[in-house]
Amino acid sequence: MKWPKTLILGGLIFATFLGAALLSLVWTPYPVDTLAIAAKLKPPTSTFWFGTDHFGRDIFSMIMVGARTSIAVAIVAVGIGITLGVPLGLAAAANRGGWLDEVIMRGNDLIFAFPSLVIAILITAVFGPSALNAIIAIGIFNIPVFARVSRGGALSLWTLDYILAARVAGKGRLRISTEHILPNIANLLIVQGTIQFSLGIIAEAALSYVGLGAQPPTPSWGRMLADSQTMISFAPHLALFPGFAIVLTVLGLNLMGDGLRDILDPRIRRARG
Repeated sequence: MKWPKTLILGGLIFATFLGAALLSLVWTPYPVDTLAIAAKLKPPTSTFWFGTDHFGRDIFSMIMVGARTSIAVAIVAVGIGITLGVPLGLAAAANRGGWLDEVIMRGNDLIFAFPSLVIAILITAVFGPSALNAIIAIGIFNIPVFARVSRGGALSLWTLDYILAARVAGKGRLRISTEHILPNIANLLIVQGTIQFSLGIIAEAALSYVGLGAQPPTPSWGRMLADSQTMISFAPHLALFPGFAIVLTVLGLNLMGDGLRDILDPRIRRARG
């Protein structure tokens, strides 16, 4: 099978940031929790590849640790969405038109009425700002997304002959959903997962930008952008590098999603075959 170029390119971009995030667990060029005021606001040089911030911290090291923060938040938030949203969507499809379907879908509409930023504000108003609360807010917003995707994919399968045969054989709705429906909508969930992953990166950066995400001294790309806004005229590198990190990571994930869709969608495979 020929791998799509978008998948290869997107995979390489994302693997670069994932590798940097994993490497930051054991090593960074400079410690990100140590202040060096004498070296503050240095432009990019051979010593500090991306320059330093207003506290003298190495921007390259902070980008590495910030990648760890953003990716970890997005992974857990998407995991929450899949773990809770997919069963709800399958249950709604299995009870199409019934009271359970109505309750689940109206609950989804209620969550959609509140963007992740609003949910984060509500949560932090009670529990305070933190990366954990950002994960909860983004995860809650992901639940109806995966519920709708799984429900839509499942509904298109419930009328097929092999599903009817399974029902005639005496299999219950739960068994049919797990044994026959879920494996056949896995391609939809994988592609949607990459999309939500990229949106999770953006949401985490946005929440950190307004002070609702990871708190200092933990580096975050959104927090770095917020800190740079008053110094961008004389130290543009403070905003350029975390901004490029966000753009490239999201671009890589979106390219991966397009490539996975090309591989997993049978209609696209048939059109190209």
